[in-house]
Amino acid sequence: MGNGTNIGRVRALGSSHSGTKHWLAMRLTSIALLVLGFWLVFALIGLPDLTFKTVKAWAAQPLSATGLVLLVISSMWHSQMGLQELIEDYVHEHANKYACLTLLNLVAFAGGAFGVFAIVRIALGAAA
Repeated sequence: MGNGTNIGRVRALGSSHSGTKHWLAMRLTSIALLVLGFWLVFALIGLPDLTFKTVKAWAAQPLSATGLVLLVISSMWHSQMGLQELIEDYVHEHANKYACLTLLNLVAFAGGAFGVFAIVRIALGAAA
């Protein structure tokens, strides 16, 4: 194994051990988003009308609220992982990469927390 060629330098490094977990999580969240997206569309089509009162009453049901929370969590997780990959590939300076990844994680967590809070508030019957 020579050290002069690109393949020779890479061969001895071995696996990074984190790519498979990230790849699998992206695929699983994609499947979850597909299933939950179809569920949301068909559930909304099945409502008699799409007024605020009707949709709020539907979202306040336990099964609907659970599905909406799962949809929010999986969409925020999936988008965070996709944008993380984008930042890791295209931001080369370490300080900028760290700052972007930190900001991304904060925004993803805040968005997910806000979405879950809003759904729980509707489900528990808070006044609008």
